[in-house]
Amino acid sequence: MKDEFVEYVKGLQDQITARMHEIDSDLKMTEDLWDRQDALGKPGGGGRTRHFQGSVFESAGVNFSCVHGTMEKEFAKVMKGDGNEFWASGISLILHPLNPRVPTVHANFRMIQMGEKQWFGGGSDLTPYYPHEEDFIHFHKTQLDVCQPFECYEAMKKRCDEYFVNHHRDGEMRGIGGIFFDHLNSGNLKQDFDQVVALSKGFIPSYFPIVERRMNEEFTQEDEDFMLHRRGRYVEFNLVHDRGTLFGLKTKGRIDSILISLPPRVKFSYCYQPPKGSAHEEMMQYYQPRDYCFGS
Repeated sequence: MKDEFVEYVKGLQDQITARMHEIDSDLKMTEDLWDRQDALGKPGGGGRTRHFQGSVFESAGVNFSCVHGTMEKEFAKVMKGDGNEFWASGISLILHPLNPRVPTVHANFRMIQMGEKQWFGGGSDLTPYYPHEEDFIHFHKTQLDVCQPFECYEAMKKRCDEYFVNHHRDGEMRGIGGIFFDHLNSGNLKQDFDQVVALSKGFIPSYFPIVERRMNEEFTQEDEDFMLHRRGRYVEFNLVHDRGTLFGLKTKGRIDSILISLPPRVKFSYCYQPPKGSAHEEMMQYYQPRDYCFGS
């Protein structure tokens, strides 16, 4: 089943790559195949990193990895597995648009084994910069649809709302959420495998229709300034709180592949406040937990 998962996420990487090329005719891709060593200096697998730049996507990364070996004992305790021998494979992506009317998106889906313990994790979340609420509803309702057979949307949305948060910013969310899950292990590995595959298949229809709807919208300098400010919050989360970043660094992953999530342009604004009555002031109200599917 590990081999099957590896082939699946490699195929999903190809599907997402193809969809990006359909949308962005100027898209240029750089592909790197890389290997790593584990904590003992032994061969420990590797991955296939794809970096993109174009006229729709300013910077994007869609990465596949399959790594294994020995990890540092202290970090192994944090992982809640058995021992410090591990295997992990997955897809991780981050797409930063050029037009601030198009949201940034992040997703990852992974399978991990440590000793006798195996589990799945991942999810998908949206970070918009302009208050197009119909886009937020589309994203969440697509997630709801793929979650429905497993009755997991509400629990995974709640975990997402609680996880992608800059706690040092008084609980301000990075974006408007999505779904998030970790240590998914029901005792039926095949069932969990099928669930993760189903959830991951929701990514393409949840996001790319929004891109196509918004990518040609006119935008102002104020829109761009707000996007760059919010990208600063994105960087704060990824470097301070994100467990995926920590996992990559602690398992001797490829640094450029790990930090591909960081935007190419960003502003760290001193005591930033959007203008009163602006769309950006309105957008700030969305960076808190909100129901997009059930009207409450």
